[in-house]
Amino acid sequence: MSGLLVADSFLVANGKVRGLELHRERFVRSCAAAGVAAERFWDEQAGRLPGFGRWFPRFELQASGELAVQLRPAPPIGGRVRVAVHEGPDPRTAPRVKGPDLELLGKLKESAPDRADEILLLDADGTVLEATYSAVVWWDDETLCFPQSDRPLLASVTAQLLRRIAGSQGVEISERAVTPQDLQNTTEAWLVNALHGIRPIHAWGASAIDPLPNSVSTLWQSHLESLAARLP
Repeated sequence: MSGLLVADSFLVANGKVRGLELHRERFVRSCAAAGVAAERFWDEQAGRLPGFGRWFPRFELQASGELAVQLRPAPPIGGRVRVAVHEGPDPRTAPRVKGPDLELLGKLKESAPDRADEILLLDADGTVLEATYSAVVWWDDETLCFPQSDRPLLASVTAQLLRRIAGSQGVEISERAVTPQDLQNTTEAWLVNALHGIRPIHAWGASAIDPLPNSVSTLWQSHLESLAARLP
């Protein structure tokens, strides 16, 4: 376990953020579960974030009980991704809380085979939960699908935003169990997170790259970006 009890990060691009209220809600809820009130801290620090440039701040509740913010320059935004599948049980100790397992997940990602960008984590029955740093979303024809929310996974802000977009456009949404093999045979599969937004999976393990000529990821990324709002 790392020295973090709770963490939350999001992209700030020229003073705009996607789903800031959802990040706040998740961070405050997790801090409260650890016995720390974080509402005032969050609001004060969010109001001090830069209104220019690209940043990837991380709000933290440290093991000492101290609340802190790391103001970090945003890394380059990625595009399509190659994924591998973690062999063995989910190694996380607190899958529903972002923070305690970040160090472990970083080491797992560094050891990824086949130069994979992300590693998929599986539940005990072999179904896909999420990736090391991303939620998993996929299309089954015209239905936008998500892993079942009662499984041990993090409540992804970006996945919640995609649900909102789908609802506003009349797109059918479904929660389903899916194996890695099934996921490879879906219409299209994405990894989504607060930094990158949507990254389509275009390769599995050492397999050849799929050019994804019919991908709708660019359109949906534009929908996501339209939700970015000014910092308070």
